Amino acid sequence: MDITTFEEKLGEKGIRLSSRQLQQFEDYFHILVEWNEKMNLTAITDKEEVYLKHFYDSLSAAFFFDFNQELSVCDVGAGAGFPGIPLKICFPHIKLSICDSLKKRITFLEHLTQKLELSDVSLYHDRAETFGHRPETREAYDLVLARAVARMSVLSELCLPLAKKGGHFLAMKGAQLPEEMKDSKKAVQLLGGKVNDVFSFKLPEENSDRFIVLVDKEKATPKKYPRKPGTPNKSPLS
Repeated sequence: MDITTFEEKLGEKGIRLSSRQLQQFEDYFHILVEWNEKMNLTAITDKEEVYLKHFYDSLSAAFFFDFNQELSVCDVGAGAGFPGIPLKICFPHIKLSICDSLKKRITFLEHLTQKLELSDVSLYHDRAETFGHRPETREAYDLVLARAVARMSVLSELCLPLAKKGGHFLAMKGAQLPEEMKDSKKAVQLLGGKVNDVFSFKLPEENSDRFIVLVDKEKATPKKYPRKPGTPNKSPLS
């Protein structure tokens, strides 16, 4: 996806980018590639692929959820900053927190947010399982995001404890999602959530399947969740 197509496709979805925002995406790409030579941030470094599979794909969350409002957003397991940083570039008013378990990725994100001059971004080096028990972050966010980092039942346990009652959890998934949804019903309910909707679309140009799952947080998450680090992955709730 070249930059012109990127801009056009987002415009079709009502997302208009200023010249500064387009420059921020350009700078993001160059910083990502530069740092990727020193540490493994992404297997995707071709410019058009980064714009399609990282930038555009991250922004697809905004096709199905309204980011044009005051929001505190938490991105769990953001890696090289996806989807949180592209969303922050497009919607600079959101208050973004990013939690990642690898210190080197947090170091990269500190450098990136400084270079892109992004404000209201908080970076946390922590496991999601322990981050969900911190008094200042538990049930503190309007929206919690995760992009394909684990199975839906596992993601629910890592993310729903962070969403405030009345808030939302949005999972960005690939083709395996329909099968995962069956296994995750009990987990979502147990953790205080209710599936609001599941949206499907094709990623342009390569036509791969994408799904966005929007979960409403209806009740407080029981205090014992998330369980200790590693347990959600080893023994998913089902």
